[in-house]
Amino acid sequence: MSTSSVSVRVPATTANLGPGFDCIGAALTLYNDFKFTCLNQGETVIRVVGAEAARVDTDGKNLLYQAFLELFQHLGKTPPPVEIEIKLGVPLARGLGSSATAIVGGLVAANILAGEPLSQQQVMDLAISMEGHPDNVVPALIGGCRLAATGANGWEICDIPWHESIIPVVAIPDFELSTAEARRVLPTEYSRADAIFNAAHLGLLLRGLATGEKSWLQGAMQDKIHQPYRKSLIQGFDVVADAAINAAAYGMVISGAGPTLLALTDTNYTLDVVAAMATAWQKLGVKAEVRSLAIDNQGAVVIPESGES
Repeated sequence: MSTSSVSVRVPATTANLGPGFDCIGAALTLYNDFKFTCLNQGETVIRVVGAEAARVDTDGKNLLYQAFLELFQHLGKTPPPVEIEIKLGVPLARGLGSSATAIVGGLVAANILAGEPLSQQQVMDLAISMEGHPDNVVPALIGGCRLAATGANGWEICDIPWHESIIPVVAIPDFELSTAEARRVLPTEYSRADAIFNAAHLGLLLRGLATGEKSWLQGAMQDKIHQPYRKSLIQGFDVVADAAINAAAYGMVISGAGPTLLALTDTNYTLDVVAAMATAWQKLGVKAEVRSLAIDNQGAVVIPESGES
């Protein structure tokens, strides 16, 4: 082993952004921290701190540990026993990519402890294979806003410029929605009209994100593939959306599979949108944390042992 301990910080992500179902995602300035320390002997130990620590598996079912094992298995090597410390900052099962942080964190840490035999692309391919789709794990690993599509030789990852004036606002409710449940409500087939609608609006979204053009962004966040079916699972979706838009948000979408809601707005109206979304859910009796974030452009990073990064 080239090192005996490594700490990795992985950002939360928001996927889909409306019409970009299962192909677009962005890293956000909200993080999980993972520390792996190799042990000379004994069994692997997992410790978790954070608001939802009691809900995280501390045995072999832990997804972070499974990702760690996956990389060593891919290399054909025996994984060392490790002490794992998890510091939670990304809410669980809320549509902010908590599982992607675990997959990416485990793979990155394992690759470093194994002497970095795999390239970033190879780590990414493993992450996509574990997650099943690229929209969360790709930005969690490399940061920014990314579009992923299958190419002639595997995944093609495209950087999506994000205009500095566009602020993401997340409204995180105190209830959960599993990805499996959110996928069950989706139809198995779509009409040609709906496919054309989403293709056009994804193109509009990409141009809107790059330029900050208000009218493009106002139209771009519409979708006919997943949100019309999923919004019924999220109490108050339409009420919160109306409140956000009335407060000058360009639009509001479901973050990932939900139930977190994501609004995009201009820097001048961020506080208004935060307050409006919080008030709307509060009036419905839903407790929610609403906050403005930024795009994380680094992705997964190694935290220096000497202190905070």
